[in-house]
Amino acid sequence: MFEPMNFVKNLSYMGKGMLSIMIVMAIVILLVVILNKTLKGKNDN
Repeated sequence: MFEPMNFVKNLSYMGKGMLSIMIVMAIVILLVVILNKTLKGKNDN
């Protein structure tokens, strides 16, 4: 049985989960950018 109030209560959990996924993705992107900048000179021919 579908209860709309339970859906509304669970939106906060979904929002927290999506926010945590975005934070982890941002950290990974920042690490890749930092590694690209620090290791750029080692691969030049």
